[in-house]
Amino acid sequence: MSLRLEGVSKIVNGETHIHPADIVLEKGSMNVLLGPTSAGKTSLMRLMAGLDKPDTGRIFWEDQDVTGKRVQDRDIAMVYQQFVNYPSMTVYDNIASPLKLRKKSAAEIDARVREMAELLKLTSILGSKPAEISGGQQQRCAMARALAKDVGLVLMDEPLANLDYKLREELRVEIPRLFKASGSIFVYATTEPEEALLLGGNTATLWEGRITQFGPAMDVYRGPVDATTARVYSDPPMNFVSVQKDAAGIRFPDGQLIPATGETGNIPDGTYRAGFRAHNLEIGTLQPGAVSFAAKLIVTELTGSDTFLHVSVAGERWIGLIPGLQDFRAGQELPIGLNPESLFYFDEQDQLVAAPDQPVDMERV
Repeated sequence: MSLRLEGVSKIVNGETHIHPADIVLEKGSMNVLLGPTSAGKTSLMRLMAGLDKPDTGRIFWEDQDVTGKRVQDRDIAMVYQQFVNYPSMTVYDNIASPLKLRKKSAAEIDARVREMAELLKLTSILGSKPAEISGGQQQRCAMARALAKDVGLVLMDEPLANLDYKLREELRVEIPRLFKASGSIFVYATTEPEEALLLGGNTATLWEGRITQFGPAMDVYRGPVDATTARVYSDPPMNFVSVQKDAAGIRFPDGQLIPATGETGNIPDGTYRAGFRAHNLEIGTLQPGAVSFAAKLIVTELTGSDTFLHVSVAGERWIGLIPGLQDFRAGQELPIGLNPESLFYFDEQDQLVAAPDQPVDMERV
């Protein structure tokens, strides 16, 4: 079982929402569409579902061309960020509705409904109607109905965005377990790189309607093919600084020089962009061997457990992430540094030419 898109594109009112896309999703795979708002995630899902017809290209399900097939005739379920439930039905009947349409036995329906309700913390409200429960509970009801359907393709468009933090974290763990047990193809859209890594499986990064890269989540995170993909797979977006590679090593704009070792030593002399993620920017006490800069603090953002620092360095604006709540003042001068081993290098066409060989710290993605 597989879903294959070949040269699929979508144009709406003269505006290209999806540029020609080729992608193959295999049975039992978790596939995350990662990109900012308006990157094309929902548009691509609607094409996969059959809700929209592509302007070019073909869509194949189990090697059969389903490009013009109605969504009602496809083996799919879809969950939207904005939940949709039947207002006249109880939570129990909402979850059971697709199973009844499939003529399942009463015993099968009851067992499946209660399994999904237990997973999504809905057992206590199975007798309630949507208007009587919270928005988060309504979203979970919509998710339970889709998952209970037991179909070949499950499309989830930012389904956890409206849930509270604790439940969102629990479901991020449970969803991969569910898809492995079902054998279905899961497609999950998100704007959050951390969520893509936590869900695992494959990641397709999207930017302005283009799939920039597709592959195992960790491979894409650690080896983005270009600067656009690196920016998408970083939160906040990756920082960049222009550098020169010559016989002496890597030279920064202020003249600082570091050795060109490993992959970096093999790239031709020339101009490159060095990229680094926010958590790789050292602030205050610098590690030995760090490239140091004088920075001016523009503004701080407190997230509750971490602090984002927006700094100005020789005309560049960088964002650093440090743990804890830090008390800094706008305009304050700060010593900052970069570990040379954390740098990505992109050529003048923004293609990756060298990546750091470092383990990923899931606490600081």
